Amino acid sequence: MAAGSLAVEATDANFNELINSDIPVLVDFWAEWCGPCKMIGPVVEQLAGEYEGKAVIAKMDVDQNAQIPAKFGIRSIPTLMVFKKGELVDKVIGAVPKTVLEQKLQAAL
Repeated sequence: MAAGSLAVEATDANFNELINSDIPVLVDFWAEWCGPCKMIGPVVEQLAGEYEGKAVIAKMDVDQNAQIPAKFGIRSIPTLMVFKKGELVDKVIGAVPKTVLEQKLQAAL
């Protein structure tokens, strides 16, 4: 991930702890070779800045972490999932406009 990144790095090891937060958690499942992931990456970083303290914005590299993506049956990336108190409450597949992600986060707040 880029230096100065605002999004938290999610891994197989810290995932469960990460999503069991009192505030909503948006996880962007991505990979370096994925074109649409690169398109949505800056949007995810913007949200990380805008929702600081209100929501946790995390990114998980599916090439480096296999367990969690497999557990959730992720076949297409980018897949973005919204968790609230450890429960999956929403999911978006593909590069979507920032407004769509904002609506999902607002709904979970």
